[in-house]
Parts: sequence; structure tokens; C-alpha cells
Amino acid sequence: MATINDRVSAANLKRIGVLTGGGDCPGLNAVIRAVVKDAINHGIEVMGIEDGFLGLIEDRIKPLGLDDVSNILTMGGTILGSNNKTNPQKYPVGRNEDGSLKYRDLTEVCLTHLNIRKIEALVVIGGDGTMSAAKPIADAGINCIGVPKTIDNDLFGTDITFGFQTAVSVATEALDRVHTTAASHHRVMVVELMGRNAGWITLHAGVASGADVILLPEIEFDLDVICKACLDRSQKGKRFTIIAAAEGAKPKGGAQIVERVDETSPDPIRLGGVGKWLADEIEKRTEIESRYVVLGHTQRGGTPVPGDRVLATQFGHHAMELLKMGKKNRLVVMQGGNLGDVEITAAAGKQRLVPKDHPLIAAARSVYTCFGDR
Repeated sequence: MATINDRVSAANLKRIGVLTGGGDCPGLNAVIRAVVKDAINHGIEVMGIEDGFLGLIEDRIKPLGLDDVSNILTMGGTILGSNNKTNPQKYPVGRNEDGSLKYRDLTEVCLTHLNIRKIEALVVIGGDGTMSAAKPIADAGINCIGVPKTIDNDLFGTDITFGFQTAVSVATEALDRVHTTAASHHRVMVVELMGRNAGWITLHAGVASGADVILLPEIEFDLDVICKACLDRSQKGKRFTIIAAAEGAKPKGGAQIVERVDETSPDPIRLGGVGKWLADEIEKRTEIESRYVVLGHTQRGGTPVPGDRVLATQFGHHAMELLKMGKKNRLVVMQGGNLGDVEITAAAGKQRLVPKDHPLIAAARSVYTCFGDR
């Protein structure tokens, strides 16, 4: 397998690559900006790899200079593009006779392109899937420094990921806005938020907006309990109820609602529909008019809030510090308010879920917020 000498020291590091993998996220451009400016300030060239690992497979790699990252701090998305389906180890190249997808390991292709471009190290920005995809490249001798990214805030090993604060802000504003229409029409309003297995966005946005019911993937709900909460509010003169529901929330003994399956994706299950199901069932059982809103990808887009810009800049700078110190295959993390690093695949196959005894859940229960379980 093609390799680059993995003993490239900080002193002779000349050229690095940077890519953004997985779903888009507010703050990606802030990381790219920090990496490029820091690198150039220390005489290191930066090559931008387009559309995550797909660009590495297809050799779509371009130089990044100061002009390329000027005025991108406040921009959402990523100037490099991203891809949440491409894993070099398992790249779809057609179909077998039985109709199933045929895969090839294209790690060698990625390494060849890195060698041709004389890229000695990579800054890989993404979630656990992106870090897992980087492992064989790291094993072949390319130093990979990971920067954690996910709006779900569920990456194991770090207390917070950039993009989360923006997603919470967007979700909170949406919940605030449905309050007025719910009150005007005396309705139950269900707002379906992102969060497959981890309910951090829903918990924080729900508490921030004063939602009456918060439904998390970590706490199975009883529909009878939710209906009783809606009826109790109605009988007490509060003729509307706001429900913040994570897309991965599920009833006791039931399953998550799957919208579709994308077999071309490494993570094929696409959740969606719990908001509609809840609104339909609540209206049927309580006879209170109910509506639902699916916030979807709105939570991922737009201008990052100041907190995410700051955090992303810190992460990008720390990634460069690790490279300059000669550290190998590490993931930037924030633990206890301090920047640190762990092994790059430490988050692979793990998720940081909301503990059922989390202090914020206790605080919400103390102000009569219902979590659908009691």
C-alpha cells in the first residue's frame, strides 16, 4: 500500500490537507479559516479537499490561500462541500447479479492522490463516521487530526461540538414562534426536531422555550401520559400545549418511526414522522385540535451563532497546535472547559447520550415539564 513516511516532524511539515465530511454544520467554515490562517502563518501550505472523502477519491484537491478564507467566519455550510455517504473502505461501484450493491476498498486510491499532491497530514472535520473512515489512511502513515462536528452534540469524548449551539438557537426560535399560533387557536403543537439517538437539541431547546412536553430518544414515552398532560392543561385554562419531540423519540415497547432507508449510505436509516404520528394520536384521543411542524434541515443551516464561531476557531487552532507538536492521529476535544485531545477513533461506534438523571432534566421536571414517562 502506498504510504508517506509517518515520521514527518513539526519542523519539516510543508503541506497539509483539510476536508469536511458527514452532514453540513454551522461553524465548518470557521474551522477551515482557522486552520488555513494558522498554517500559512507558520509556512505550511494547505490543500482543500472537496466534498469530503469523495474529493480525495476523485482527486478534487485545490490550494487554499488567505483570500479563499477571507470573510467566511460567519458563513454557514462549508466552502469545500461535504459528503455523508462516501467511505473509502466501502465505496459503491455498481451492483451484483442479485441486485445488491457492489463495493470496493479505495483506500489505496486516496493514498495515491495524497502522495501525488505531497500532502503529509490531514485535518479531518466530521463526526464518528468521518473519523472511522480516516483510520485506514492514518494506519498507512498519514497523520490525521480530527475536529469533532455534529449539531447533535453526541460525539463521544467531547463535552460539546460546534454547530450544536446554533441548532439549539434555531430550534428554540421555532418553538417560541409556535407558541403564539398554538395559543391563538387553542391547539396542541408538536415540533419535531433532529436527534436520532441523542436528545441534546430537544432537551436544551425545549427547556429554553418552556415547552410543556419534551420527548427524548433516551426516555421512552407513554402516549396516555402525554394526552393526560394536554387535557390537564386544558382543564386548568391553558388551552394549548407545546411539545418538543426528537425525531428518534419512541413509545414504550415501540420502535422509532423510519421515514425511508437509503442503502447507498453507510448510515441507511432515515427517521421522520414521529411529529405527525403524535399530533394525529393526540387529536384522536383528546379531541384537542393538534398540528405538527418538522424543523428538519433548517437546524443545520444559516449563520453560526457567536458561540459556535468561537468554539470552531478554538478547535481549528488546536488542531494546528497538535500538528505542530508532532502529535499523531488525535481528535480535538473540549472536556471540562479545557481543550484536549484523544485518539482519533475514540468516538467510533459510540454516542454521547443524555443521561436520564441529567441535571437539566431534573430542572425541567421541577417546573412541571412532562417527559412522557410519568
